[in-house]
Amino acid sequence: MSVVKEIPFFSLLTEKELDLIDEIASETEFKKGEYIFFEGEEGDKFYIIKNGQVKLTKMIKNGDEQILNIFSDHDIIAEIVAFDKGNYPASAVTMTDTEAIVFDQSELENLILKHPSIGVKLLREMSGRLRRAQQNVRDLALKDSSARVAGLLIFLAEKYGKKKKDRIILDISLTQQELASMIGSSRETVSRVLGQFESEDLIKTSRKKIIIYKLDKIKAYT
Repeated sequence: MSVVKEIPFFSLLTEKELDLIDEIASETEFKKGEYIFFEGEEGDKFYIIKNGQVKLTKMIKNGDEQILNIFSDHDIIAEIVAFDKGNYPASAVTMTDTEAIVFDQSELENLILKHPSIGVKLLREMSGRLRRAQQNVRDLALKDSSARVAGLLIFLAEKYGKKKKDRIILDISLTQQELASMIGSSRETVSRVLGQFESEDLIKTSRKKIIIYKLDKIKAYT
């Protein structure tokens, strides 16, 4: 069975094309807290998470770390280097022990030269992803702090939440500062909004967990 068949990035490929992708794929493991690559390094590989969680980070002018995104099972990291031989634009560090599928940029390039249809389909998929990302940026810029925090909780709940009876358990190791960096806000603002949601019995927060009781009412804030 293809190791990449269930990966959305390759969803447009045929069975035969998936077999060709499998031939250039390898697997590796990373410990929790290990860097997969650093911002500014030569981008010669891209990765798909088989099992685990990874955060993509970037250093900003004041020296703080900004979390650009969080990835988990079946997500692709640094896909831009599949077609661009530039450096990694951000760093990737594991949040848990992680298994990943690795692709060498030069091997994919050689494969595309032999089978151009693969390149066309991957570019089509990347274009769709870019359009969705641009829309998310526009939406974020127009929302107030409560809407941005609510949107982040919805995103995390849908991607990482575990449904238990009438609640969603969000068991992910992110501090309030890290949550704030994901939406371009301050820790104080995120703390205030989470406190507001908690006072309305929409959520309950603890050191490493957020329990969501009323996701529909949180959605109303967006």
